[in-house]
Amino acid sequence: MLTHLECTRCREHYPADRAQSVCPKDAGILYARYDLPAIKQTFSAARLVARTPTMWRYDAVLPEADPVTLGEGFTPMLSSREYQNVYIKDEGLNPTGSFKARGLSACVTMARHFGLKKLAIPSAGNAAGALAAYAAAAGLEAHIFMPKDVPMANRIECDFYGAQVTLVDGLISDCAKKVAELKEKDAWTKEAWFDVSTTKEPYRVEGKKTMGYEVAEQLGWNLPQGIIYPTGGGVGLLGMWKAFEEMEALGWIGSGRPRMVVVQSTGCAPIVRAWDEGKPTAEFWPEASTLAAGLRVPKAYGDYLILDIVKKSSGIAVAVTDSQIMDAFRHWARTQGIFAAPEGAASLVAYQKLRASGFFSADDKIVLFNTGSGLKYLDVIESQKARPKPPASRQIGGIIGPY
Repeated sequence: MLTHLECTRCREHYPADRAQSVCPKDAGILYARYDLPAIKQTFSAARLVARTPTMWRYDAVLPEADPVTLGEGFTPMLSSREYQNVYIKDEGLNPTGSFKARGLSACVTMARHFGLKKLAIPSAGNAAGALAAYAAAAGLEAHIFMPKDVPMANRIECDFYGAQVTLVDGLISDCAKKVAELKEKDAWTKEAWFDVSTTKEPYRVEGKKTMGYEVAEQLGWNLPQGIIYPTGGGVGLLGMWKAFEEMEALGWIGSGRPRMVVVQSTGCAPIVRAWDEGKPTAEFWPEASTLAAGLRVPKAYGDYLILDIVKKSSGIAVAVTDSQIMDAFRHWARTQGIFAAPEGAASLVAYQKLRASGFFSADDKIVLFNTGSGLKYLDVIESQKARPKPPASRQIGGIIGPY
């Protein structure tokens, strides 16, 4: 039922029967579009009950291709033991230990479908491990560019999956420059290379949107009042918003939407700064630094979509300190039994701040996303134990600490 790809800027349509990157007219992100009225006639939410509990249970609203799957998706929705009406969507139980499995499963599925051979990605860590795993399962080459200081687990897993790894002295943005340099070479086209960077191809969003379908299904097709999402590249936020639009068109949910909350680290908060300043796009964040590697993205390619979603949903963007992240990490482990990724722990800090400020009430149903497993960050966590805590942060607007 996939009919075409649509530019999120100029709305130009492109064929979906070949590999596509961004819009050639304005470099806008391309979204996959489906014949939703036809799907509505043949596929209902009730039919999901007996289906396999993976993200591919929603295949009616995913591209039709032989899936490259490792059992990703349909992760638990856990009730908080501390806060009534709060749920934790635990993405750390996905293959390769993070939510990146969803996007890379869909992306590699389509890469194999289109006959691509070599997939290149700049990554802060978890996307690299996911690409390496799914490329291995699909029999494709994975070429990964990662900062030298990524968590050790990410380097090791990529090596054992057989990926070609280049460690870069810098940030994910510097890794992206390495991929861009490859595109200038003749071999890029001759050897069927393709760039699967965040939002540089349409199907990682499609994999990530299944989180939105799951949130709705696991809550009885009633969306929560808020979703707090740790945001680096922001693909999951884009995907969930897209899922809500699709589900409304299918008649599975109404027109109501959760308030979408972006949480970033004070050491790298380009979306938060843009939101506070009322800008439609974010500026590059210099000298980005945070222990939450997945949040160390100086500028998200989809920033214009992220900020628009936050605005449309009456949401907000907040920043939290690394010290607060580590405190939340320990707290969740000891009170919830969840060994979260630092990025996921940031969502708990954001919720606490937004409850204290009155942005959310105790009666609001809220979903916090833990985007990965803390087991991927053991070296990072160990290194924090010996560090003294920084002084308390000053408050901005009563909600967020310093950038």
